[in-house]
Amino acid sequence: MMRATRLAVWGDPIAHSRSPQLHGAAYGVLGLPWSFVRERVGGGAFEETFAALDDSWRGLAVTMPLKEHAFRATAWRDRRAELTGAVNTVLLPAADVARPAGAPAHAPIGFNTDVGGIVAALADEGIDRLARVRIVGAGATSASALVAAAELGASSAGIVARRPERVTPLAGLGARLGMAVDAEPFGGPHDAVDLTVCALPGGTELPEAHAEALAAAGGPLFDVAYAPWPSHLAGRWHAGPAIPGSGMLLHQAVLQVRVFATGAPDVPLDGEDAVRAAMRAALVGD
Repeated sequence: MMRATRLAVWGDPIAHSRSPQLHGAAYGVLGLPWSFVRERVGGGAFEETFAALDDSWRGLAVTMPLKEHAFRATAWRDRRAELTGAVNTVLLPAADVARPAGAPAHAPIGFNTDVGGIVAALADEGIDRLARVRIVGAGATSASALVAAAELGASSAGIVARRPERVTPLAGLGARLGMAVDAEPFGGPHDAVDLTVCALPGGTELPEAHAEALAAAGGPLFDVAYAPWPSHLAGRWHAGPAIPGSGMLLHQAVLQVRVFATGAPDVPLDGEDAVRAAMRAALVGD
């Protein structure tokens, strides 16, 4: 068997991804001779490309539009992935680490580290308790934001989506989390909330009137996008701080490194403070 030392981030588009810098910094501190690269893989090519991975591959980070594909390709998923239906981290069979209880040793297993990344990024900003949130967008990242909000105590959420029917699965997720989830009109008006999460892809521009309606509701904005920054919505946010998604990117990547090095996202790394500091420096310096 070849040694499992290869890692990659897959997605389409992918050229903007900072994952290679973050992971490279971590493995440098840990003294691990692992490679981590970007690979452009679209949804139509996922299954064939995934099936071709050999024993030199340790794991994958996946981003849009592949999180649902990765969910289907894994034989076991952690709770956050099961709740959201989205996997952004795949540990492959050749990785010589222990698996979580119940996870098979000889099959790919999946994790959602986006939820933990959101929780940790908000904690950095002093946000550790929520009652009601607003989420703009209804994709896979919106589901992660909803689970993160539930973990921070939120009992209700409003979802702003261009197509109201996209809210139905999130309402079902909310019911499983014990949260009331309702659709909000895309153009407003909007009531005040503790936090607005923008879960739209980087570079998305909302109609001006819609952006202003969201900004008028006030409170902090957490935008999962980090490039370009400020995002279109963040540039119009005037009644509270606008927080970029770079913190989420950092913290979810730390959890990914834990998975690849230890087999689980809840097992801390040796010297994790130094690892996180190196990753943060790589993110700021990019």
